[in-house]
Parts: sequence; C-alpha cells; structure tokens
Amino acid sequence: MGFILLSAGCAIGIGNVWRFPYITGLYGGSAFVLFYLFFLIAMGIPVMTMEFAVGRASRKSIIKSFTKLEKPGQKWHLHGYLGMAGNYLLMMFYTTVAGWMLYYFYQMLTGRFTGKSPEQVGGMFQDMLSDPLVLTISMVIIVVSGILICSMGLQKGVERITKIMMSLLLVIIVVLAIHGLTLEGSMEGLKFYLLPDFQRMREVGIWETITAAMNQAFFTLSLGIGAMAILGSYIDKKRTLLGEAVNIAVLDTFVALVSGLIIFPTCFAFGISPDAGPQLIFVTLPNVFNSMAGGRLWGTLFFVFMTFAAFSTILAVFENIISCCMDLFQFSRKKACLVNLAVLILLSMPCVLGYNLWSAFQPLGEGSTVLDLEDFAVSNVILPIGSVCYLLFCVSRYGWGFEHYLKEANTGSGLKIPGGLRIYLSYILPVLLVILIVLGLVG
Repeated sequence: MGFILLSAGCAIGIGNVWRFPYITGLYGGSAFVLFYLFFLIAMGIPVMTMEFAVGRASRKSIIKSFTKLEKPGQKWHLHGYLGMAGNYLLMMFYTTVAGWMLYYFYQMLTGRFTGKSPEQVGGMFQDMLSDPLVLTISMVIIVVSGILICSMGLQKGVERITKIMMSLLLVIIVVLAIHGLTLEGSMEGLKFYLLPDFQRMREVGIWETITAAMNQAFFTLSLGIGAMAILGSYIDKKRTLLGEAVNIAVLDTFVALVSGLIIFPTCFAFGISPDAGPQLIFVTLPNVFNSMAGGRLWGTLFFVFMTFAAFSTILAVFENIISCCMDLFQFSRKKACLVNLAVLILLSMPCVLGYNLWSAFQPLGEGSTVLDLEDFAVSNVILPIGSVCYLLFCVSRYGWGFEHYLKEANTGSGLKIPGGLRIYLSYILPVLLVILIVLGLVG
C-alpha cells in the first residue's frame, strides 16, 4: 500500500485538478474520457511497467540502472543524465507552484479573503506573484519540508508521510465533490462534464480530441524521468508489474475524475467559466468560496487538497534525485539531502523571480515566463524522449531486450503481459510516442 500510494502520489499532481476537468469539458465530456482511458491503457500503463521493470531488475537509480542492465559498450546510461536533468528541471518550477498552494491555504485558513471584492481577490494573486519575498519563503518551506522528510529515509520518512497525506487527500477530495454536488445549479455542471457531447467534439475536431486524450493519458503518469523506476527498485518480486501499474493508473484517474466533480458543479452553480486554468484556482474559486456558506472551511480544505497533490509529486521526485546522488557519488543519505537542499533552492529562484524582478524575460513570446519555458522543456521534450528511451531499451535487441523485460514484468502474482503484445510494443507504440513528441513541439 505504501508503494501504491507513493507511486500514485508521484503521478497525481496539479494538472489532475486544473487541466483534466477543463479539457474533458472542452472535448466532449465522457466521450473524451473514453479516448483518455483507451490511451492510458494503450500507452501510459505499458511504459510505466517498463520503468518499473528497469528499476526492479537493477535495484538502482536512473543512471546506474541502465549501466547495470545494458550490454558492454552500450550508451543507454547517457539517458540517465537527461532523466536527472528532467527531475531537477521539473522541481525548478513545481516547488514554486506548490508554494502558491501553501500560501493560499494559509490565507484561506486565516480569513484573508473574507470580505474582499472580486477585484481585490484578483489583486491578491497579482500581489503574491509580484512579491519575490513571499514566493521565496513559500518555495523554501516546500523544499525544506520535502528534503527533511526524505532525510528520514524511504520507509520512516517518504512512505510514512505519503501514506498519511494521500489518505487525507482522497478523503478531502470526496468530501469536496459531495459538497459541490449539493450546490443549487450543480446538475448543469455535472451534465456538461459527464454526458457525452459528440457535437462539441466535432466542433473542436476529432483529431484534436484524440491528440488531447493521448497527451493527457501519457503525461499524467510522470513517465520518462526515472521517478517510477526508482520506486520500482523498491518493489519485491511477489507481484507482477502490470498489476501495480494498473492500480496506480486507477488511483490517478480517480483523482482526476473526482476533481471534475468539484470544479464543474461549483463553477456552474455560481455561473462562472471553468476554463481559466491557474486563474480559476487562484482568482475565481476564492471568489466562489467567499460567496458560499461556510466558504472559508471549504476553501481551506480545497487548498489543503491542492497542496497535498503538489507535495506528493515533490516527495517522489526528491527521493529519485537523492537516490541518484547516493548511487552516483556514494553520498550518505544525509549528505545527499544537504547538498540538494541548497541546489534545489538555488535552481528554483529563476521561476520565483520570473514573475517579478525578471518579468521582462519572456522566453516563449509575449506574456510568457520562466515557468513556461521550464514546463515546456520538461513536458514536451524530456518526458516524451525519456519514455521513448525506456521503451526502446526494453523492447530492442540492442538494449536490454524484450525477453528480459517480459520476464521481469511478469515475475510474481497478478496481471501478466501477454507475449503476443511484442509487435505492438516494439513497433506501434514507439510510433505513437514519436507522434506525441512531434505534436508537442509543433503545438
């Protein structure tokens, strides 16, 4: 259970809450969900079993795992350095966004939004972004807390805290969803979200819908940077890896779907658009909570949930980073934690400053920020390329090889991968991933 919750915590993140409900509504409700579930099964879960297999077979972190399993003279381990860069790059902006959640939890808890007009609430978000001290303090609290928990060890620290946090997250999200469904006018939001609307899908475009479903199903599982591989290195041989991957995908999808039961009924009950992304979370919903009976309580619970969703990912990625440093440089866990405490705070500062002192730097065009650049590099380059590397390493005779992968994945009791999938995994799935990379870069 600790492994499942920790892996699910890595997969469950902020995108489950503000991205999944929005694109589900945009692309036709439950019609989109069917495409999403298809690609989750066809693309996401197989690649996750490959990361788990490499991790469990090697019992090493991302760089050393390839070194141990590759044949003499091969260079697959070079991907490990790209993967580690991806871990650091992800944390360069994720720690800052988690800090936003933590700061909003504090403001909601202490009643700072009470009595504020909609304009004042919007101003509070801009005030937060323009204050480098507030953003730095919030980010540092997140980094220090994450490193402190990791320093306690995998079981006593990361696993124990994640068990508690993920259990609370699941309870809170169900409570919030039930409350959202009791609001007057919420049924219209529920219909918009869950009823299949093929007309809406045709208006947006069938191909665009399929592409969005493919993208969401793949990136929701945090694949390609070795975060799942390091968790896989801790799994014993009693269970097959397909069964474990399915469990994690089910939990991740549950949180994404139930998030929609919070967002859509609440938005429709108060006559607001659910398509504002970050603006929805930090401006629109605080206004909704202000006008809701018991809004301060519901708002506090919502931002606890958001903080937990972000922090669970941070703990899993921190553990990957620390384990890699221990493997690569023979550091003790304490030394690896201390070094990375300083490194991660330093690397997170460009994202913090990108909203204020460095706001003139707009790397992806007018209105873009440092965060946008970092997010693009991780989501559109490192994650998909890393996943292709894991896939080819596991299915190619020039890598670890399909037989070794299949034997490792099917060791233990539970769901097994049929050998007949070899053609699909070796030839069709790589093409799908390449299409995903091209679409991500072009888009």
